[in-house]
Amino acid sequence: MTNYLISFPSGAMQIPEGEFQQVVDDSHAVVREAKAAGVWVFGGGIDESVPPVLVEGDGSVTEGTYPQTARIEGGYTVVKVDTRDEALHWAARIAQACRCAQEVRAFQDDPES
Repeated sequence: MTNYLISFPSGAMQIPEGEFQQVVDDSHAVVREAKAAGVWVFGGGIDESVPPVLVEGDGSVTEGTYPQTARIEGGYTVVKVDTRDEALHWAARIAQACRCAQEVRAFQDDPES
């Protein structure tokens, strides 16, 4: 089985006025479906009010992040499925619930993780 990251940036989610609660309900329904199907690993949104930091091997902390990841925000889901087609199925379900396209990426297999 492979873990897949399904994600979208915050700006992609354009919710028409008055539909926010329906989007929440639809999204929670997909989460429940994925959990019932046994494919759910993790999901959530980045709390954009908490600034990122870099932590060195010695434990020192620096405000900020790598330049190429400065804009990581939005919603993320990890599913564990047998095939890419299954990952695309769940991405489509999430896209429908969240009202925006989803990016899908496969994690490399590492038996130690």
